[in-house]
Amino acid sequence: MHSTGLLLRRLRFEGNPAELSWSQSATLGRLARGGPATTADLARAEGIKPQSMGATMAALEREGLVARAPHPTDGRQALYDLTPLGLETRARQRLVKRTWLAAAMAGLDPAEQASLAVALKTIRKLAEA
Repeated sequence: MHSTGLLLRRLRFEGNPAELSWSQSATLGRLARGGPATTADLARAEGIKPQSMGATMAALEREGLVARAPHPTDGRQALYDLTPLGLETRARQRLVKRTWLAAAMAGLDPAEQASLAVALKTIRKLAEA
């Protein structure tokens, strides 16, 4: 488990060319996967306070990564979605992570690569259980 955590931290570091905070990066990912959402929905999904998510969204909006639009049924709320720059930033993050991981795996000897393949299958089973 510790090794998995170290790998995830390294991937987050390598995949953050825009130098976003962890919360900002996670929010971009959530919007990319789930589409437009309110601050309250995003806060709930990330397990943080709405005020904290509000600060995250304000920073992302200042950077031009998300845009706010009126909520279609609740005039008190706004929906946030990725802008073209936000989509590009998210795609770049994913590409950088994949490139780094592929290079790191290529540096393993064949026995290590085979062990990693078996471990990944086991991890996948656990994730799908």
